[in-house]
Amino acid sequence: MWLYQILDILCTITEGFCLYVISKCLCKEPRFQTAINKFVPPIAEIVLTYALTWFTALGAWKIPLIVIFVIAVLKICYKDTIYQIITAVEVWFMAASIFMESISYSFGHWLYGSKQLVMIESQAFTRWEIYVISLVVRFVLLVIFYVILKNYKYKMQLKDSMILTSVFLVALAIVVFTVFNVLNLERTADLTLYISSGVLGAIFVMIFMYAKNVLFLREQEQRDKIQIAQLRQQYAYYQDKLKDGERIRSIYHDMKNHLLVLEGSQGTETTRQMAQQLRSQIADYEDYIHTGNDFLDIIIKDKAGKAREKQIDFSATIDFGGIDFIEPFDISTLFGNGIDNAIEASEKLPTEERVILIKAGKVQDFVSILIENNCMSVSGMDDNRTTKADKFLHGFGISNIKKAAEKYGGTCTTSQADGKFTLKILLPASNGKVMG
Repeated sequence: MWLYQILDILCTITEGFCLYVISKCLCKEPRFQTAINKFVPPIAEIVLTYALTWFTALGAWKIPLIVIFVIAVLKICYKDTIYQIITAVEVWFMAASIFMESISYSFGHWLYGSKQLVMIESQAFTRWEIYVISLVVRFVLLVIFYVILKNYKYKMQLKDSMILTSVFLVALAIVVFTVFNVLNLERTADLTLYISSGVLGAIFVMIFMYAKNVLFLREQEQRDKIQIAQLRQQYAYYQDKLKDGERIRSIYHDMKNHLLVLEGSQGTETTRQMAQQLRSQIADYEDYIHTGNDFLDIIIKDKAGKAREKQIDFSATIDFGGIDFIEPFDISTLFGNGIDNAIEASEKLPTEERVILIKAGKVQDFVSILIENNCMSVSGMDDNRTTKADKFLHGFGISNIKKAAEKYGGTCTTSQADGKFTLKILLPASNGKVMG
């Protein structure tokens, strides 16, 4: 008897460990301290299962009670939606019980036929060999499910949860019936039932993976919408800046001439000093970087101003004259995001190391854009990768920059070496056509 008690306890403990792993992967919003959320559900499940197994005569009827109990405990410990909690319990029961029993008892039927049960002190037990097979199968299944779920970060929706629950309830009913035969009626169930529960388990996993992929696509679509909205907002900002710049430049030369007249007039010294001061305040337009593209002029002027505010050495050599096939929206994406990322990375460095270099223009039959900045370096990093921090800083706009480059049949590459982060964009200019 003691051997079967030990094996049953081991099965119960591994069942609780499965709950620990699955709930950790699928439940993301803890309600209490970390230790409570992690360990209370599996410990409570182990205690309840052991008590119902050895101190009651419920037999198979303990299974639905345990499932309902685990749902309640997880809901107490986590603030996730009830759909997420129910799905977590269903996945746990699939891994820890349904799949395990389908595989191990099918093996047992193949090995021992109708002699899977033995009588110990007037109690029916599954042969100890099948217990061992069950433990091995459960461990393998847990590893497989963990690999599938370790990066899971999606919130289950009602529709998906209802479909999964429908399949789960049918599989659960079959398991309860098969266990009822063993524990309550002291006889082995038909092999067809074990195979059926396994097939339903496989269907459940396929539906779950499909739902996971659908949720991923939904979130990706939402992220794309947010990024597009941000790019449009940025584009509108530069359009407004362009209009303001045009209005200011239209009066700049007249104002400059008037101030020069005032400086050279016979007026008072105070008047001349005021004229000099006013002329110095509008001197930014003397140093205006002319790229050959009015819209790009505004972007570079805006970014150069931000770089000066943050004490960053900003150098731009750009000749975009005659390059008229790139739409203003895409110019905003290519230069705006690229320079913003460079500024953010530069802010993390000491003042004397803050340098941003921009070179852009036509090289033979290509438009070349180079944005280079110093960044925090980590020894041992691959040249084509960024540090975790810089990857975060540069990564936000890189995907949009790549999409904009690919739109024109071009490429966008990034590299890091010797404390420098380099963004290179190459667009074919021979035909100036936008790719579909």
